[in-house]
Amino acid sequence: MTTIARIDTIRLDIPLGDHYDGPRVKPRGWTQRDVLLVRVETADGIVGWGEAFAYACATATEAAVRDMFAPRLIGEACDDIAALSREMQRQLHIQGRYGITIFAWSGIEMALWDAAAKRTGVSLATLLGGRRRGSVPAYASLVRYGGVREVRDVATKAIAEGYRDVKLHEIAYDPIAAGRDAVGRDVRLTTDVNCNWSIEQAEEMLPKMRDLGLYWVEEPIWPPEDFKTLADLEQQFGVALASGENACTAFQFQELIPAVTFVQPSVTKIGGILEFMKVVDAARLVGKVVMPHSPYFGPGWWATLQLAAHAPEIGLIEYLYIESAGEVGKDIPLPKKGMIHIPDTPGLGFEPDFDAIDKFRVG
Repeated sequence: MTTIARIDTIRLDIPLGDHYDGPRVKPRGWTQRDVLLVRVETADGIVGWGEAFAYACATATEAAVRDMFAPRLIGEACDDIAALSREMQRQLHIQGRYGITIFAWSGIEMALWDAAAKRTGVSLATLLGGRRRGSVPAYASLVRYGGVREVRDVATKAIAEGYRDVKLHEIAYDPIAAGRDAVGRDVRLTTDVNCNWSIEQAEEMLPKMRDLGLYWVEEPIWPPEDFKTLADLEQQFGVALASGENACTAFQFQELIPAVTFVQPSVTKIGGILEFMKVVDAARLVGKVVMPHSPYFGPGWWATLQLAAHAPEIGLIEYLYIESAGEVGKDIPLPKKGMIHIPDTPGLGFEPDFDAIDKFRVG
């Protein structure tokens, strides 16, 4: 029997650039990445690494790992990760089924899988049942700029680097149209609205998105769990919709999967590896393609790639198209001409870069 001996967290703030230095329509908003690493050591000396969702909530997520989960888990057996996941979710449901509680568990659960795969000397993809591919296509996921010139310049840069899929985070028509002009009609273009449209705005914008030939429109309305309205909009306007980054546990996806064309679980938010794979399995049954939400650069990135190596139902990997001041993992697998080579080393493949960790660590 293998037990958990220690759980630690490491919080990092890593400055970023967004590939644009010219005049802007609005001030730049995003300047750093919040990263929360979770380190789990088992009694046999194996160390697993995970990543918990931390964007603007790192302090809360770290506290949940430290105060809610660690006291319950130290000394507990971790050979059956599925059983442990069920038990942790049951014990902590009063603190919230979704959000911070599940973000924290996602990082711990991921680290347990990393340790389990290392213990057997195989990659996570192999441990899950088989490594079925060694590379996967990626799309360039641009930040929101809000202006025509900015979108045109950065989208053009991404295409020049070999990407054949580009995602905007624009909500107004003109920047989205500028993105289409920049990439041409041979490149698949999408936009993530981040729930900013009212239903009336969505009804006005979706025909325009159809005319622009968008591959999908992501999270067009608020709230993101209004699955019935998403299904109605997709059917009414004939535009593929994508959603899922804000859904937690596979249970919420039972309603989401039938509602949209593209399903977007996030391994750092959904509850970890097993919850993610439950969504993949459910999507497979109805012929849906999984497009993971993965704007991460720590173990969450490596975990997403391992899941893609195992599951052919995963289509494209989201790569956050930024300039990072550093990386927390050694030899990070990044897109080259729109393709990512997936490591086949034990565990997730993540090896921490402690020089970078020392440089960007908070506290």
